Amino acid sequence: MKKMIYHGSDKIIEKPVWGFGKTYNDYGLGFYCTQNLDMAKEWSVNYNRDGYVNCYEVDFSDLQILNLNGNEYGILHWLTVLLENREFDVSSILANEAKTYLLQQFAVDYHKADVIIGYRADDSYFSFAQDFLNGTISYRQLAEAMHLGKLGWQVVLKSRAAFEKIRFLEAIPVSAKEWFVRREMRDKNARREYLDVAKNHRLKDDIYITKILDEEMKADDLRLR
Repeated sequence: MKKMIYHGSDKIIEKPVWGFGKTYNDYGLGFYCTQNLDMAKEWSVNYNRDGYVNCYEVDFSDLQILNLNGNEYGILHWLTVLLENREFDVSSILANEAKTYLLQQFAVDYHKADVIIGYRADDSYFSFAQDFLNGTISYRQLAEAMHLGKLGWQVVLKSRAAFEKIRFLEAIPVSAKEWFVRREMRDKNARREYLDVAKNHRLKDDIYITKILDEEMKADDLRLR
């Protein structure tokens, strides 16, 4: 099973190296890609800095793939992986209690996966997750927020076995003048729509983190699906 994936960068990367990179990314150490070419273009640039989209073909045959967007997982499973890797502000008593409980009840054994597929928590989406932990938005609102701005999914190669399956195809030059504007606009749109979700659409039966804690909800609770 071969698939095309794209990695946005300020440089051409013909041979990604296993074991290098930032350990505090969403899913820990790995090579972060997407199957969306336009999204990779946005990720490749910064203000006044052009970039490249590195295009690869990866043979997923015989690899263990963890799809956090699969039917067996929910938003809270995705959130626990972030809690293990990203630096959250859990200075409030509620956020700290929420982090402890979610890691106990919704943790995912992702360390054995060769490839992880899931949402990408850029700055705006990361702030949505923090709002949930602090009780500002409900579980439903968090789930809706994850679809704002059409951020899409990321494909993360984690293991040495996965890195051995990468075949570099080409590097596409990307103009910051065009694509950084698109990147900024996507983020602004997501934040603006999020304000509508968070402030104007609260429903009577919404589940907040306090309810999850008080009722000791577990991963198999149908209300969290």
